[in-house]
Amino acid sequence: MEIVAFSGWERNARLVCNDVEMIVTLEVGPRVISYGPVGGPNLFFVNPDDAGKKRGDKFRGYGGHRLWIAPEEELRTFRPDNDPVEVTEEDGFYVFTSPPDEYHTQKEIRIRPEPENDRFVLMHRIYNHSGYPLEFAAWAPTQCSGGVVLFPQAPFVPHSEDVLPGRPLVMWRYTRLGDPRWTWGDQVARLRHDPNLGPTKIGSLVEQGYAACVNEGHVFLKRFGCDPDASYPDFECNFETFTRQDMLEIESLGPMEFVYPGEFAEHQETWYLIPNQTVPEDDYECAKWLEGLAEGRKL
Repeated sequence: MEIVAFSGWERNARLVCNDVEMIVTLEVGPRVISYGPVGGPNLFFVNPDDAGKKRGDKFRGYGGHRLWIAPEEELRTFRPDNDPVEVTEEDGFYVFTSPPDEYHTQKEIRIRPEPENDRFVLMHRIYNHSGYPLEFAAWAPTQCSGGVVLFPQAPFVPHSEDVLPGRPLVMWRYTRLGDPRWTWGDQVARLRHDPNLGPTKIGSLVEQGYAACVNEGHVFLKRFGCDPDASYPDFECNFETFTRQDMLEIESLGPMEFVYPGEFAEHQETWYLIPNQTVPEDDYECAKWLEGLAEGRKL
């Protein structure tokens, strides 16, 4: 780890894993504000209006990767993360911890580079420092600078073989299924960024436990969990994707749980960056390609 300046912040932790680097802010957060090939483009969105700012009680959408509380609500979820974070090392992890807030919660992102597996492992923890149980889920949204998000659907089964539902899809009130940014294949769903169009969002239960954002020929692959016995936020979503004019978001969520005093909710993501890729246009070929990328790249 080295301390570097980035996008107006003077103190940021730079972590490297083989040919991939990430930058984590120390002056606000915790947030991973940059991710991409060493010496290459930052594949994450950085909000130019908020870059380099800190302190204050106004929420700022800095961009990058953050840790939120689900379900979304104005107070706990949008609590500003404008204060410095502490960084320590523990069991191979770099631990980035925010101060406790007025809602008696505390956020922490643990990041471990694993060069032998060509990946970063991220453990997201939300601690309960109150005197009573709190119910919530850990939520890990990542804002990318553009491209297309792809996530697998549950396997297609003919009506003659199964009459029960098996492909949950959740729409927000501003979602239009006819939006031209969406492509609904039998096996893969796609959401493209368009700088001329506003917000849209979809959630799903992705049992395969992976999704990807493809931008500038690089595949940002996320692995995450799916517990069949758990209850997830937002009508059972462990995955969500959102876009607006300036960015494209790829999100995973942990299960809803009661977190007792002194304990924490934990949600893991594993990140891979795969260069020099082209997304197949055909739905079947795209599904095989995406599954091939994910195969062998475990949570």
